[in-house]
Amino acid sequence: MAFSSARISGDFARLPPAVAKPRCRLLEDADRQIENERARVTRHRLAPGAHTGFHRHEYDYIVVPVTGGRMRILDAHGKESFAELAAGVAYFRPVGVEHDVFNGGDRELVFVEVELIG
Repeated sequence: MAFSSARISGDFARLPPAVAKPRCRLLEDADRQIENERARVTRHRLAPGAHTGFHRHEYDYIVVPVTGGRMRILDAHGKESFAELAAGVAYFRPVGVEHDVFNGGDRELVFVEVELIG
């Protein structure tokens, strides 16, 4: 299933030059499981090397990794960082985060994102 949310974009023309390097394939599968006036829940599945596309988070959100793995993150300024995810260990991020998230490992990376709308 292709991801259809407007908050994630594969439009690399909007990216700063340091970030606009679409060498990896975009997200292969994202499954919107819940969407209502209070929350949006999406399961993301990234193959090795796949990425979400540069996006800005419109709401506070929680990520719950289903699998462990390595996330490679490029921010809006082209700064690269890495996060080692452990299955079942959640983390929180505030509204406004801008980044492109890559599967930086050699196995499929699966996580559930819970956006807190209201």
